[in-house]
Amino acid sequence: MWLADNWKEYEVLDTSNGEKLENWADYTLIRPDPQVIWNTKKENPLWNKPDGHYHRSNKGGGEWEFFGLPAQWSINYTLPIGKTLTFNLKPFNFKHTGLFPEQACNWDWFSKLIYEETSKGKEVNVLNLFAYTGGATLAAAAAGANVTHVDASKGMVAWAKENSVSSGLSDKPIRWLVDDCSKFVEREIRRGHKYDAIIMDPPSYGRGPKGETWKLEESLHPFIKLCMQILSDDPLFFLINSYTTGLSPSVLTYMLKTELYPVIKNKKAKSPADLNVSASEIGLPVKDNNLILPCGASGRYER
Repeated sequence: MWLADNWKEYEVLDTSNGEKLENWADYTLIRPDPQVIWNTKKENPLWNKPDGHYHRSNKGGGEWEFFGLPAQWSINYTLPIGKTLTFNLKPFNFKHTGLFPEQACNWDWFSKLIYEETSKGKEVNVLNLFAYTGGATLAAAAAGANVTHVDASKGMVAWAKENSVSSGLSDKPIRWLVDDCSKFVEREIRRGHKYDAIIMDPPSYGRGPKGETWKLEESLHPFIKLCMQILSDDPLFFLINSYTTGLSPSVLTYMLKTELYPVIKNKKAKSPADLNVSASEIGLPVKDNNLILPCGASGRYER
């Protein structure tokens, strides 16, 4: 399992009965987590005095209850390349705060790959699809990449821009695009544009601006095939994140190897099995019991 265990200002304190108790810088939150199917004793006293508690409704959705949580606050994360990112957080619908802290394990991984290239004066063009509030975009930009950030939500792209300003990255070469990811990739194919790295963090389920349906199990493989047409012949990396429990790491490995093999001009690879692809669950350490909270899976290709 790949762990996001380098946080200084975030930690999972405990988990029980469908919820997780978290510290976000100076504030403690209780939020639902579908992976927490166990009901263990809640011994941490912070269970009884959070700053915010998201209550799930039996009818779907839910609502926040606040106990002194501000409308917005920030949190910092330092990459292994020495660059510090600052994220603006706020509680909004469906339990989110604007950041998935488990993704830090991927930021660490690809920021080092990018920095190794850009520190030699090489250009790295990265495409971040379903880019949300820009965690991966900022990590790539901080490492020296040219980044194209694509998300269908105007609000999320605006939030990502705010994070770039807070992180001191507003002058970096980042293209901010509000667009349907599939339609954007189709246009890039027609334009003949290529990328050295692709990051995708697709939702399990969603609808496009014109009612298009996205269901991960049905849509992911065709979308990966589509993206191969804008990948350079010798890409630096390819990253897929999945929060859908039905997609195991081995499924991500299989799709990446089969679709990358015809694209990558690697003379050492005699078959898809030879490609440098790995996949694993990703997780967050739980402070009170030293166990790991699973948070989905990622599949990675590395040159």
